[in-house]
Amino acid sequence: MDIEKEAQKQMEVIKRGSAEIIDEKELKEKIMDSLKSGEPLRIKAGFDPTAPDLHLGHTVLIQKLKQFQDLGHEVYFLIGDFTGMIGDPTGKNETRKALTKEEVERNAETYKNQIFKILDKEKTNVVYNSQWCSKLSASDLIKLAANMTVARMLERDDFSKRFHTNKPISIHEFLYPLIQGYDSVALKADVELGGTDQKFNLLVGRELQKRDGQRPQSVLMMPILEGLDGVNKMSKSLGNYVGITDKPNDMYGKLMSISDELMWRYYELLSDCSIEEIKQRKSDVENSKLHPKKAKEMLAYEITKRFHSKEAADSAAKYFEEMFKKKDIPDDIQEIRLKTDSDSIWICQILKDIGFLKSTSEARRMIKSKAVSLDSSKVEDESLKLHKGSSHIVKVGKKKIAKIILV
Repeated sequence: MDIEKEAQKQMEVIKRGSAEIIDEKELKEKIMDSLKSGEPLRIKAGFDPTAPDLHLGHTVLIQKLKQFQDLGHEVYFLIGDFTGMIGDPTGKNETRKALTKEEVERNAETYKNQIFKILDKEKTNVVYNSQWCSKLSASDLIKLAANMTVARMLERDDFSKRFHTNKPISIHEFLYPLIQGYDSVALKADVELGGTDQKFNLLVGRELQKRDGQRPQSVLMMPILEGLDGVNKMSKSLGNYVGITDKPNDMYGKLMSISDELMWRYYELLSDCSIEEIKQRKSDVENSKLHPKKAKEMLAYEITKRFHSKEAADSAAKYFEEMFKKKDIPDDIQEIRLKTDSDSIWICQILKDIGFLKSTSEARRMIKSKAVSLDSSKVEDESLKLHKGSSHIVKVGKKKIAKIILV
């Protein structure tokens, strides 16, 4: 076996969709060492069970874990039952409410049921950081805290912003990145995966491993997946998410609602298709050999099948096509991305802003005369507001029709 060539092939798979690797040369060296020795790398990704259900945004990391698994490496799916009770403040401008032990345990159990729709159950090590963290004494925690200065902690973006705007930072929040880093020491991780918003915590793991005499873990960061609106982070609170426990028809329909541009982002981060297959499909679309709607159907089918079954995906595809025909929506429907600074926008304002009607007054009149449809239903409430992050099919009269995405 040509070890250099095989390592390069693995790196191409690993780098797919990644935002940043620290550092790439070091990771390739680890892969080459693994190939020479026959010892798989230990790959870690941690998930705090802060909510009972995962959405596709969460599965970006799990898909990357699967790729490592398929390459023959040892995967550790770490459930942060201990850190979940601290609460990671990443991206928050205030102290996050810590979960109770019962909430964490209940959510953790649902995670275990969901992740094996992607990962191989027989080859996945599911571990809980309470296994080692709960054994830490007060003295151990003080020694761990001695590895980090307050000044270094304040380099973390969310802490820095809160400090400079006089918003409170609780002392226990400083423990979070230290505990996450200590997880890497406990597991002797070779590689840790995380989102780009986890960079500070991931680097703490490297530092603690160095101080413990271990070879520091490589860090692979994945981008934050945009929601259905194509702009904001996928989030249940914004309503722009696809839950992996969504019903098949809902899952398929939501995925068919994404823009043609966003489709390729989802292909790269969520699909099992090879890089070559994705490039070929994209080329076929650009050269009019494949309709964008068909390419989107293939993606929606793949993901629905993954989380449900082939039969469920077949049924969802059939249901969507029947609904699509009933709504009389053209395949080449115009897509309009409408930017809004507020959480919701008035339907009459939308009709004016997309150029379908000249004024909000005219929009009112058209609604009263039942000439405006939203997602195939007549709009009857002229005060209706649509939420940011949502997408809709809007029709005025018989000829004006468009898919609007509120961003």
